[in-house]
Amino acid sequence: MAGPMRPRHGEQAAMCGIAGIFNRDPQQPVAPAQVNALLGAIHHRGPETAGMVLDGPVGLGHDRLSIIDLAGGLQPIPNEDGSIWIICNGEVFNYVELRAALIARGHRFRTGSDSEVIVHLYEDHGPACVHDLIGQFAFALWDRRRSTLLLARDRLGVRPLFYAEVAGALLFASEIKALLADPRVPRALDLEALDQVFTYWAPLPGRTAFRGVEEVPPGHYLLANRHGCTLRRYWTLDFSDEPAGPGHGARHYAERLLELLIDATRLRLRADVPVGAYLSGGLDSSAIAAVVRRYTGNPLKTFSIAFSDSRFDEREHQQRMADVLGTEHISLVCDDADIGAVFPDVIRHAEMPLLRTAPAPMYLLARQVRAHGMKVVLTGEGSDESFGGYDIFKEARIRRFWAARPESRVRPLLLQTLYADIAGMTGVSAAYRTAFFKQDLAAVDDLCYSHRLRWRNTARLKRLFSASTRAALADYTGEDSLALALDGMGRAWHPLSQAQFIESRIFLSQYLLSAQGDRMAMAHAVEGRFPFLDHRLVEFAATIPAEFRLRGLDEKYILKRALADVLPAAVLARTKRPYRAPIRNVFFGPQAPAYVRDMLSPDAVAEAGIFDPAAVGLLVKKCQAAPDLGEVDSMGLVGVLSTQLLYHQFIAQGTGQRPTTPVSAVILDPETPALPALAMAGPSS
Repeated sequence: MAGPMRPRHGEQAAMCGIAGIFNRDPQQPVAPAQVNALLGAIHHRGPETAGMVLDGPVGLGHDRLSIIDLAGGLQPIPNEDGSIWIICNGEVFNYVELRAALIARGHRFRTGSDSEVIVHLYEDHGPACVHDLIGQFAFALWDRRRSTLLLARDRLGVRPLFYAEVAGALLFASEIKALLADPRVPRALDLEALDQVFTYWAPLPGRTAFRGVEEVPPGHYLLANRHGCTLRRYWTLDFSDEPAGPGHGARHYAERLLELLIDATRLRLRADVPVGAYLSGGLDSSAIAAVVRRYTGNPLKTFSIAFSDSRFDEREHQQRMADVLGTEHISLVCDDADIGAVFPDVIRHAEMPLLRTAPAPMYLLARQVRAHGMKVVLTGEGSDESFGGYDIFKEARIRRFWAARPESRVRPLLLQTLYADIAGMTGVSAAYRTAFFKQDLAAVDDLCYSHRLRWRNTARLKRLFSASTRAALADYTGEDSLALALDGMGRAWHPLSQAQFIESRIFLSQYLLSAQGDRMAMAHAVEGRFPFLDHRLVEFAATIPAEFRLRGLDEKYILKRALADVLPAAVLARTKRPYRAPIRNVFFGPQAPAYVRDMLSPDAVAEAGIFDPAAVGLLVKKCQAAPDLGEVDSMGLVGVLSTQLLYHQFIAQGTGQRPTTPVSAVILDPETPALPALAMAGPSS
């Protein structure tokens, strides 16, 4: 097995923010102040150094958070003759291996950067270079000879990349607030995207909450030249659903899965700074921490969230696992007041409405990580999507089983084992539960059968929309947008595979990795790394027969088999407990923040015009009177409040952000000549 990862002198990489402008008119140069304004809005992502290159109609800017080769690594980075320049947010974890192969082919390196590897791969393969990359990245590459700008995003959408086309220019950045720093970008919420949020929990791939601002979807790249932009998909999740053949039983898949997980984790330990890990006490984060300790020998500091509200608290399990691993463990105790205090900042960084408060504790945890002097943490996101870990997968299986005998009184009783974590579900009558889950029970041929109930339930929140919002959305159903988002899903796939594809394509990249991943961590200049989202592991998981992913109602069966000798039996046997955070008491408890009253007042609601003041008033009265809220009312409260905050921060205030941070950027010369002293060998150790 792999030994400890040791930093190598001369290597460099960075977790950063990128931004830039491409004018289609080659006679219209980009000014330094224009790029600097964009960088200033996202300086929190890379507060250590900044650089830009200006080449006539193109300006590329980069805010850097140094992770490897702390003394170097200024971006943008050119190729040998300065004809290609790159800025990159994120990491290419296999850059050491790629660099060696490129040097063997005659390429010359001026740095040890993972980002420079992309430059030379592009010289050989053009945009197809993305296929060689193992990592989590969003980059912009300027090809001077072809007058072409390439924007690319990693396969699973770990790192964000937004763009807007205005007045003959293409603007792009790691966060929307950078685009809004340019006065040419209008500031308005996209009502169709809001409709999507209040159905699917997030805007569908390609959309954002802001009109005219789009995102490069996961697994896509965008090519821009003076004639326009072309968006192309280079990767998609594909479930082969091949039945297990001879020699391919559970043991085979478990052994291969462990090998891939070890390698994915090993690669993500490459850094010149200490690497920590989040530890929730559940299977996924425990697995990552255990792999680090057992197979790499790296010292490890672990971080976890604890709640003063016992309904959400898992500190007992977190501390037990930390004791088993022998890590230095830091636990952040989070209460209602803590969540309420930071929720406006959470929305400012998420840049979209939320239906949960769960991102707020993640924001607080990242702040704690940074306060302990750390910049990098490993986390367990992505496992549930690949190995069938969510209750929604079990729900779909039970409903299909029930649909085969809809008159059965026994089969629907299996549903009582689900959603014990959701407020209000444990107390509902069996008759109500049966009636709820029986909706469209027989529609098993629907490709979205697994998720229709969730979406329909969430869509009930749209009763809070104002008359003007409903009128604007009168001809919009979302079905065409949904079909585009799910392009590539196979009708012949196993139903579990279809459900996992939906969860990965819509929920993982659009909500989880955005609202709880990159945006909350990078608010404090902390880089999250996700071994379970190594595309090799994700692709392999899709070849595992469905019976090994979800065995009966035993979630993540094959992952548990793979980790049988790695984790304690108690962790493997624990029923999954989804991560959730308090809602009602945060905003209507004894320590409720004053902005809640202001944002939900009839005047404030009427000013924004998105929601109906009377309907919101009724919800507020219910929140004031009830000691707790059901699922739909909880989502409604957070959805309305977060949208109001989004409107107030980005629209009503006019600036779209807090004042931009002045950035002192090093302006590089695009006419950089070829340097004969460029490295012809790998970095020295």
